[in-house]
Amino acid sequence: MKARIKWVEQVSFLGETESGHAVLMDGPPDGGGRNLGPRPMEMVLLGTGGCTTYDVIHILKKSRQQITDCVVEIQAERATEDPKVFTRIHFHFIVSGKDLKPEQVERAIRLSAEKYCSASIMLGKTADITHDFEVVQE
Repeated sequence: MKARIKWVEQVSFLGETESGHAVLMDGPPDGGGRNLGPRPMEMVLLGTGGCTTYDVIHILKKSRQQITDCVVEIQAERATEDPKVFTRIHFHFIVSGKDLKPEQVERAIRLSAEKYCSASIMLGKTADITHDFEVVQE
C-alpha cells in the first residue's frame, strides 16, 4: 500500500491514496490552518471506524443477517502530552435490519475487534478500546 502527502500551504495537506482518491487535511486557525478539512488524527479515527464497520457488515452478511444500516459513533480521548496518542476509544454500533440476532451482532463486533480490523488492533496498543451496540429491528 502506498500513499502520498503533498503540503499545500500553512498546515494544509493533500493526501492521495494508491487507489486514486484524495482528501484535504487542515489544522485549526489557532494552529495556522484555515479549517478546510479534517485533522490528520481525525482521519486516523475515521479510518478505524470505517475499517471496523466494513468488517461488521461483511461478517453479518456472511451470517445471513438482513442488515440494512450500520452507524458507528466513536468517542476518543488522547494523551495530554506529546506524543498525543489515543488513550481511550469507544465504538457504539447502531445496527438496523430485519430479524437481526443480537448475539450475531455482538459476535461480528468481537471478531472485528479481535481478529480482522487492523486499524483498531494497532490503536489498541496505546488505547483502551471498548464497544457496545444497539439493534434496531425494522
